Amino acid sequence: MNQNDLHRCLSRATGESVRTIRRLGFSLFEPCPLDLDADSVDQAPQVVDWDQLELDRIALAIEA
Repeated sequence: MNQNDLHRCLSRATGESVRTIRRLGFSLFEPCPLDLDADSVDQAPQVVDWDQLELDRIALAIEA
């Protein structure tokens, strides 16, 4: 699957336009190489757990 395939697939699944999907910044996940040393894994992965984000937003709305 390439980037354009991903955009089209997400567009069909969500009902959003391909343009919107591109703007949101979805990208293919590329696993890290297995030979990482301890110094190269200081940063957390740069990903968003959309399900957790939605749960957090709902929780905040309920508290308000």
